[in-house]
Amino acid sequence: MNGLEISRAYFEQFGLPMLEERFPDLLPHVAAGLFGSGSECFGFDDEVSRDHDFDPGFMLLLPGEDVVGRRRAFELERAYASLPKEFMGVKRPAMAPVGGARRGVMRLAEVFEGKVGSSDGVLTVGQWFEVPAHALAEAVNGAVFYDEAGELTAVRARLAHYPEDIRRKKLAGHLLLAAQAGQYNYERCLRHGEPAAAQLAVIEFSKSVMEAVFLLNDVYQPFYKWRFRAMRALPRLALDAELLEYLITTHNEGQLAVDKLEVVEGIVSDVIAELTAQGLTKVDCGDLEKHAYSVNDGISDASIRNMHILAGV
Repeated sequence: MNGLEISRAYFEQFGLPMLEERFPDLLPHVAAGLFGSGSECFGFDDEVSRDHDFDPGFMLLLPGEDVVGRRRAFELERAYASLPKEFMGVKRPAMAPVGGARRGVMRLAEVFEGKVGSSDGVLTVGQWFEVPAHALAEAVNGAVFYDEAGELTAVRARLAHYPEDIRRKKLAGHLLLAAQAGQYNYERCLRHGEPAAAQLAVIEFSKSVMEAVFLLNDVYQPFYKWRFRAMRALPRLALDAELLEYLITTHNEGQLAVDKLEVVEGIVSDVIAELTAQGLTKVDCGDLEKHAYSVNDGISDASIRNMHILAGV
């Protein structure tokens, strides 16, 4: 079982019975689940992941103090702390993990305020641009185990996807950066005889393409160390993850450089095909920069469309 499955089983075996027996008055208000930071919240955990911050526990999310007061919340904290210290061979750590508590009793509004800057999941245009994709991913990953009131589910639903104009603006910016790095600067750096600069160009191309691929899948890109694994599981353009890995792990001399230029153009062709399939571009060419501006032209809200094309990156 992975960490998310262990957490759900722990809640069902110990957490829910505790609530039903000792806190029936809170059942209409409390929500339970596991999401946020940590590979287990994405389903990416393995044996290596269990060397730190791995816990069979779960989150118990409460509404404001006007609904559940401090004293009742404190009693719930004590009850949660008294649950079994080990489950399925996984021990609950005595100290809070790096970055603060990830399990236990929390105020729902405070969790989302800390994660995305909004207690109810309603974001302004500026916030949609400013909040990192990995923070949005952590707000909607994992699973909800219990939510009779539906508040947790509603907040996560508001954050589940970028508004379409925001998605297009961010996509346009990353396409432009990918075009500059991959279709223009990579070859120029090679011609200048600067293999290190060429490698930087191909890395920037790869980073921007990955951003674009997640946006084309309408999925938030997770923290960098999980991006390749997450990309390989996407329904669209997943196979390009292997090509991007090849680009950033090989040298830039001789035939390798020639091969990498072909790989760059192949990836660009794949991305353009997906842009066309989704009706996001109206131009017909292999120049990714022109497609970037076409994507930007398709933004409905004039105020967003007229922002600098890189406003979303």
